[in-house]
Amino acid sequence: MVGVKLKTISDIIFQLRKEKNLTYAELEELTGVSKSVLNRIERGETKRLEFKNLKAIATTFPAQYSEIMECYLEEENRINTLFEVLEEVTTCEESFLLVPKVGARILELHTVKTEESLQRLFDFTRTVNHDSLKISLYAIIIKYSRERGVPYYVAKGLLQKYLIERNDFEKLEESFQSGQEILHYTNFLSREEKTTSYFRMALHAYAIKKFEECIQLCEKGLLLEEEDTELKARVYLAMINSFSQLRDYEAVERHLNIFEKMKNDFVVVPAKATRAFTKARKREYDVAIPMLRKYLEELGKEYRLHIADELLEIYFQLGDLESIAEILEKEEELLPEHPQTPHKYTTVGRFHRYKGFYQLSKGLLDEGIENYVKSLESFGSVNALEEKDKFMKELLSYHIKLSKPLDLKHIIKVFCSVMQIRT
Repeated sequence: MVGVKLKTISDIIFQLRKEKNLTYAELEELTGVSKSVLNRIERGETKRLEFKNLKAIATTFPAQYSEIMECYLEEENRINTLFEVLEEVTTCEESFLLVPKVGARILELHTVKTEESLQRLFDFTRTVNHDSLKISLYAIIIKYSRERGVPYYVAKGLLQKYLIERNDFEKLEESFQSGQEILHYTNFLSREEKTTSYFRMALHAYAIKKFEECIQLCEKGLLLEEEDTELKARVYLAMINSFSQLRDYEAVERHLNIFEKMKNDFVVVPAKATRAFTKARKREYDVAIPMLRKYLEELGKEYRLHIADELLEIYFQLGDLESIAEILEKEEELLPEHPQTPHKYTTVGRFHRYKGFYQLSKGLLDEGIENYVKSLESFGSVNALEEKDKFMKELLSYHIKLSKPLDLKHIIKVFCSVMQIRT
């Protein structure tokens, strides 16, 4: 078939039989499609080729599978059948490239109303198991809806596409920027969808240290959500932490009073930890340290790492190396095996950075560099360039302070880790 551009299913059947020297009986045995049907297909006498027969032929000849499917798309105008095709190509990895073409073909049908086609494709997309395929189908829905002036589906498509893309921790900045487009279409979303968009983007903003935007998005979502759901509680906590990062401790304590009264089990532990964090950031160490040490033992593993991070920061400021060593010894019980959030990755990275700096201070060069590399790997998982810069300054400070040059093996390790974050 090299060099031959086939236009119809009839052409393909004819060419396959000739190339492989097959009789109708032999082709029937291979495909399970009857000789009479194959004969009518080849002669072009079948006006409505059933997809089950087409699929049988296509799967028998995998090298021509995509070509057969594409020809079928050009000839088929029944929307139900096209959805059969779409279901087929979304469950077969070898045919994933056909998914956008089938989606576009469904929307191009003039026999079905635009809104009906969009709704059916939108509903179908939500059932697809592969995120990359979902994204490509939502992109088609968004593009087609824009071109046809149907903002309702632009809004719904943008939201669903964003909710998938935001889970790629290495592209948090990019997905946040694309997610902001949703904010221009919130009038076309349901109350629940609006709340979801504001809350998820607020958490996203906090993860990439856009604290003022986090607060603004939280406030918009809080106006819509009346129930004390766990998502609402997590968002409220992100808002409180954003005020803390902006050093507005009056706002922190005002909102913390409200947060503590929420009727959700999630609230109890972070409320305690946040009280202690606030004392620490206000440099009320005489109160903060006993609280944090107490909670380090009492609170669940999810918060122990963050509490340890806060204590390490305090002890480094105080130059208390003995207390630092005590915290670092708890590494196995503090570090999660698989961090689940950008904030957790960053906190793990800081733990290794603290440990690396401590080891360098003790003259343990190999161990210190090893932990700095682990730190950079954690930061690289969420593309934390700011944390990388802190690392480079600390390493330079160590080099100047001790006047001790780094070995080539250490320089190579550090350079490779830094380049990994940049890419």
